[in-house]
Amino acid sequence: MPYTIKPLTPETWDDFENLAQRHNGVWGGCWCIWFHQSPEIKRGTSEQNKALKKSLVQQGRAHAALVYADALPIGWCQYGSPQELPAIYHRKEVESGDYVFPDWRITCLFIDKSYRGKGVAKAAVEGALELIRQSGGGVVETYPQNTEGQKISSSFLYNGTRSLFESCGFTLIRNKGKNHCIMRITV
Repeated sequence: MPYTIKPLTPETWDDFENLAQRHNGVWGGCWCIWFHQSPEIKRGTSEQNKALKKSLVQQGRAHAALVYADALPIGWCQYGSPQELPAIYHRKEVESGDYVFPDWRITCLFIDKSYRGKGVAKAAVEGALELIRQSGGGVVETYPQNTEGQKISSSFLYNGTRSLFESCGFTLIRNKGKNHCIMRITV
């Protein structure tokens, strides 16, 4: 099935909102705020997270590739600079030693439950990489689940799988935490 990709902007906010609301604000009302958290940005209730995400989008401080089947929004891939998305899991472990910050991070994927297993996640990642390329490119880092061929509940796959990112050209850098890894690509 061919999919269309659009960037998350104030003009596409209603589409993002439509998809998130069809899924209870996603993961209990997160609205894809988790990775934005910093001393200045804190998660709250579902409605607070929604308002915060909308504000970040309006300020140009939240990026995502939205995936559409015809006119229906069915998924997204969140990306941004490390300054925009500082709250990665195992941050101290990742940013230790001789760590060199990437230009971009991919931190979150969400696919409508009716469209899972239909190539939407790959379209979302490839769409994000194209939008990053259009914004000047650089080193892109992500932190997917290293499933090692095991079937994992989609609730744990907020950042996709190692095999998904390998199919998009990413290279394994190293493991992180118990079940995740660090992968990179340059676009």
